[in-house]
Amino acid sequence: MNTSATDKPRWFCVRTQTKREHIAAKHLRELEGVEVFCPRVRYRKATRRGKIWWLEPLFPGYLLAKFDREEMERAVTYCQGVRGLVRFGTEIPDVPDATVRNLIRQVHEQAGGGGEMITIAPSISIGDEVEVATGPFQGMKGIIRSVAPATERVKVLLEFLGQIQPVDLDLFSILTPGKPIPKL
Repeated sequence: MNTSATDKPRWFCVRTQTKREHIAAKHLRELEGVEVFCPRVRYRKATRRGKIWWLEPLFPGYLLAKFDREEMERAVTYCQGVRGLVRFGTEIPDVPDATVRNLIRQVHEQAGGGGEMITIAPSISIGDEVEVATGPFQGMKGIIRSVAPATERVKVLLEFLGQIQPVDLDLFSILTPGKPIPKL
């Protein structure tokens, strides 16, 4: 890791104000000579108001910026939404270019060919074991029998009243214990 301030543009990890990553990214992009990478994740979630889209940063409280530290450190540090550069004592480490480029490539692939927005859809398959998270069957476990993605409904086989019963449920009212989180 090279941390010399005299080096030309390098990637640095920038701390942002809480829930202000997108604001910091916008203002940093306005600075000439600064490249910014601030990926975000978009997903649907059931709430009391119904199903809504949530948008969160992939790295809460941080983003990556490439700039010439000698020329731009002050401008970057005092940009709106920025709390400072990540430091270890007095040292400000850079992030290897290959690491950032690989991350950018993976995010662009997940985002459908470009951009910094990854949309995560629930991945449920017939035969998956699930647990009901809300409603009168909360806490019960069952097996997915059918999936209707257009209507966001699933048919789950639940054991109650001494028998296995098929029950139609909202896709967002079930949990998939043990199913891995989609990886980048």
